[in-house]
Amino acid sequence: MRHTRAATLLLALLAFFLPGTLTQASAAASVQEVTGFGTNPGALKMFRYVPDGLPAGRPVVVALHGCTQNAAGYGTDSGWTALADRWGFSVVLPQQQTANNASSCFNWFQSGDITRGQGEAASVAQMVDRQLSDAGGDASRVYVTGLSAGGGMTSVMMATYPEKFAAGGVVAGLPYGCAQAAGSPYVCMYVGATQTAPQWGDRVRAARGGYTGPWPRLTVVQGSADYTVKPVNMTDLMKQWTDVRGADQTADVSDTVGGFPHQVFRDGTGAAAVETYSITGMGHGQPVDPGTGATQCGTAGAYLLDVNLCAAYTLGHSWGLG
Repeated sequence: MRHTRAATLLLALLAFFLPGTLTQASAAASVQEVTGFGTNPGALKMFRYVPDGLPAGRPVVVALHGCTQNAAGYGTDSGWTALADRWGFSVVLPQQQTANNASSCFNWFQSGDITRGQGEAASVAQMVDRQLSDAGGDASRVYVTGLSAGGGMTSVMMATYPEKFAAGGVVAGLPYGCAQAAGSPYVCMYVGATQTAPQWGDRVRAARGGYTGPWPRLTVVQGSADYTVKPVNMTDLMKQWTDVRGADQTADVSDTVGGFPHQVFRDGTGAAAVETYSITGMGHGQPVDPGTGATQCGTAGAYLLDVNLCAAYTLGHSWGLG
């Protein structure tokens, strides 16, 4: 009893001398699980982060973790939750279950999970609908992004549910239908698939038959020294989505951002169809740039690599979130 009273007294003193610290900690938003969000044919879990006091009519970002990661850890360490507080949007964080994939990878390579109305793709789409309903979000400003297998699933969502997303950001990920084009997910990852730009584009168009657009725009972030998902996949993503968006494969802008090669491919209207960032010397993972600077975000860890660029900030800024 004495120890309990002492602890209570200490907390009271801290609350008196540091009221802002304890009050903020107790009131701050946190990642929460959402159940009953739909029929959930892919048997995924839904988590979300909604900043305190977020008004209706704000954007929604869907952020898909990589293999061996989880929703809350990826959302926080990638920088997305901090940016949600700063810029005012909510974050949907799908989570894979080991019953579906032993390494907690989203099944970007399984036909039953990458088809509209089926499997994991349908589950993520249902999460978007639930979040828009609960938060009164802006359906015209929904974005999807992910790392590695989450990047592969980002391509899936852009292809199968293009009407739901204004743009997507693939980090160390793969084109839609790559496993089928290459004959296996491993050939896709390590070698790439031999497809022309129109062939890549046809795979997307077939995923949403009869859809006339608009198609989401794409940003790709890829390490040049990634030996798990080879950089050829960034080139193939560029081919796929420039073709879908009616652009050619010649960059209209070639410069550097944060010291890294950056290209922009514009469509016939002059709008950016595809944007690429090649992170020189970076292996497999998502770039983060820990710190308190205006362009910094994220926390370094496994597959979250400390370089002079934070992918979440770069993507969010290009989408007009902040």
